[in-house]
Amino acid sequence: MTCLPIRTRAGMSRRTPRRRAAAGFSLLEMMAVMVLIAIAITVASFTVTNSLNSAKLQAVSRDLVAALRYTRGQAIVKGEQKTLDVDLDAMTYQAPNKDAVKFPDKVEIKLLTAQSELTTGRAGGIRFYPDGSSTGGHISVIAGEREWRVNVGWLTGEVSLEEIKGR
Repeated sequence: MTCLPIRTRAGMSRRTPRRRAAAGFSLLEMMAVMVLIAIAITVASFTVTNSLNSAKLQAVSRDLVAALRYTRGQAIVKGEQKTLDVDLDAMTYQAPNKDAVKFPDKVEIKLLTAQSELTTGRAGGIRFYPDGSSTGGHISVIAGEREWRVNVGWLTGEVSLEEIKGR
């Protein structure tokens, strides 16, 4: 530290220490940086969560497509009608000769099928015939604003998957 002379009223001088600029950051600067980091982490976590939810929803839909295609294949190979059953109360679906598969929590399922295939108000199925055709319909898998629809053509029995935009 160096001392500089200061003149007083009486004309006398005295020495006071010179203050150096403090090295480092102020508390206000540190708080501002911490707030910015917290905002960045929050935005990143929402993005990752939404991506994971979307991937789960798409995986459930693809599993459903595979089960429907399996059911169609069994009808063709065995030469007899086969049905994929969907129970909205139990939140499950079941392909022929397979165990029931439970839909994940926080997912809404909607079934549109032929009236003749409804077993109760909240259960029904999509039937496939030996020639590959089906009763047709679709199953919607919905979570929040995202919707995947599994479509089954009645004439060809073709199973397709599409994402519905702007729900």
